[in-house]
Amino acid sequence: MALKRVLITGASGLLGRAVFQEFSAAPSWEVLGLAFSRSGDKLKKVDLTNPSAIQQVIQEFKPSCVIHAAAERRPDVVESQPEATQKINIDATRTLCTEAGKVGAWVLFVSTDYVFDGSKPPYTVTDQPSPLNMYGQSKYEGEKVTLETDKGNGVLRVPILYGEVEYLGESAVTVLFEKVKDTTKSCVMSDYERRYPTACRDVAVAIRQLADKKLQDNSISGTFHWSSDENMTKYDMAVAMAEIFSLPASHIEADKKPSIGATRPFNSHLDCSRLEALGCGQRTRFREGIAHVLQNYKP
Repeated sequence: MALKRVLITGASGLLGRAVFQEFSAAPSWEVLGLAFSRSGDKLKKVDLTNPSAIQQVIQEFKPSCVIHAAAERRPDVVESQPEATQKINIDATRTLCTEAGKVGAWVLFVSTDYVFDGSKPPYTVTDQPSPLNMYGQSKYEGEKVTLETDKGNGVLRVPILYGEVEYLGESAVTVLFEKVKDTTKSCVMSDYERRYPTACRDVAVAIRQLADKKLQDNSISGTFHWSSDENMTKYDMAVAMAEIFSLPASHIEADKKPSIGATRPFNSHLDCSRLEALGCGQRTRFREGIAHVLQNYKP
C-alpha cells in the first residue's frame, strides 16, 4: 500500500514537534515537517509568507493532508504586530489551502479556544465565535479561509497547551515553573481566567487519528475541538507544580482580577463530543503530564 503523505507546518513549534513525532512513529505515514527559524536536519526551511515557496513544496511533496500548525500564537505580540500576524495566520493559510487543493490534499487548520468570548461555556463546534482579542480574531479569520477555500477541509480548536519544551518560556504553562522554583520572592499568579491545560501529545494523537479517518471517509470535514477536561487557573497550575516537586507554595499569591494585556476569555471550555464520537483523542491528567515535562527543569 502506498504511504500516506502529511505536510506539517510549524513543525519546530511546541505543538508542531508533537505532531511531527506522532506521524513519524506511524509506519503508514510519510512525513515532511516545515520550519523557518528553527529548521534543521529533519525539518525543511520554508518561509510561509512566500507564496511561491509554499507552491513549490506542495507540488514537490504532493501531500495527502496538510496539518497547519504554524501561527503567531502570543496574544500580546499579535496586538503589537498586526501586519506580521495577518501574513502568517491568514494570508499563508489562504495560500496553503489553495495550493493543497491543486494536489487534492486535505488541510487541517489548528485554531484556538480564544475564538470564543468565554461567557457561555462549554462551546460546541456549531457555536458562533466572538473573539475578544486580535489573536482570537486572526485565528477565526484563518478558520473561515480554510473552510471557504474547500468545505472538505478541517479546523481543530485547542486550548492552552504544554508539552516537551526547549526552554520553560516556550509554553504559557511551563513558564510558570520559573517563578514556582524561585521560592526566595513572592509571585502573583492569575486566579481569574479558567483554563484547560492540554498536553500537546494528546492533541497530536487526536490529529493523527482524525487524518487517518479522513482518508478513509472523505465526508469528515468542518470544525472539531480537543481539550483536557481539568478546569484550572494559572494559580492552580502553579500550586500543582509546587506540590509535584515538593516545593513550598507559600510564595505564590492568587490574583483574582482579570489578566492584564490582551483581553482573555473567562472560560472558553471546548465541548469535544464530535471528536469523541469518532473515537479520536486521549487525555493525560495534568499532574502526570506536567511532571514528565518539567522533570529536567526541577531544582
